[in-house]
Amino acid sequence: MVQDSKPKHKNNSRDKSILSHMKNESRNQRASSSRQRVSELVANQKFQRLELVVLRRYPRRLVSSENFTGSLAAACGRDETGIVGIVLWANQVKQVKTGDIIRIENGWCRSRNGELVVSTGKTGTLTVLDR
Repeated sequence: MVQDSKPKHKNNSRDKSILSHMKNESRNQRASSSRQRVSELVANQKFQRLELVVLRRYPRRLVSSENFTGSLAAACGRDETGIVGIVLWANQVKQVKTGDIIRIENGWCRSRNGELVVSTGKTGTLTVLDR
């Protein structure tokens, strides 16, 4: 029988390196899979992370109510699974333009006239990823 001339400890370190790489890859896949899709949204429930392409931002309007006073704009966005309405509050109105790729984290989803609408609400965040 032919013996392998390489020392065993080198193979072990190589195996550990490969396993470490595979473990990191599976972590990255899990992190990217934590993004919800439009088709997975449920009305009257919060969501963790949603990434959308803004198809259209409608003109802003000024709102004054008990809960909020300031600029408000409607928009619509989509991902690979569907289209959803978006509510933009205050500075978000100026920040988001048609064609932007946005991420909403810790947002909420509601149903309005039978259509799903998402927003950051009071506790969520909106980030423009790409223009």
